[in-house]
Amino acid sequence: MRSPLTSQAKALRRRLTKHEAKVWLHLREWRSSGIKFRRQVPLGPFIVDFACFHPKLIVEIDGGQHTLDGHARRDAQRDAWLKSQGFTVFRAWNHEVHNDISAVMDGIMTLIEDMTGPPSP
Repeated sequence: MRSPLTSQAKALRRRLTKHEAKVWLHLREWRSSGIKFRRQVPLGPFIVDFACFHPKLIVEIDGGQHTLDGHARRDAQRDAWLKSQGFTVFRAWNHEVHNDISAVMDGIMTLIEDMTGPPSP
């Protein structure tokens, strides 16, 4: 039987936000380079927006609700748990994705290169 978290992740994959969908289109283009992301992935007690298991990178796309005290506190706890599992967390704001997707994707790629080394020619 499927866990509630798995069912919730599947539902979230069907209804990505417009900012998540924009990032997902770019992340999928990297598959041919061997960088494989999954979207809305259950990890422990959480569902992360995007996960790459090599390297262990999580990409989160955050809206304004993440500035609220309760949400910001939960994000910090979530990030701490993910880091304890060996993941690095990259966060981008919706307005960054909307205004300059290239900068967001460059930031993710720079982090991947820092974690793995530059791609071979």
